[in-house]
Amino acid sequence: MVKLVTLFLIGMVVLAMFGKFRFPGQKHLEARKCPECGRYRIGNAPCDCSSEK
Repeated sequence: MVKLVTLFLIGMVVLAMFGKFRFPGQKHLEARKCPECGRYRIGNAPCDCSSEK
């Protein structure tokens, strides 16, 4: 039982370490968001939120 709990805690620590990593291309994805609504823009077309107003 102690072995199972220890392995579970070690697994949780490993997952937490991987969750802190920044994935490649993350900065590029953040730059593709609309500054007004926060949705991702695909292509060069303006965001849909600008046409809703």
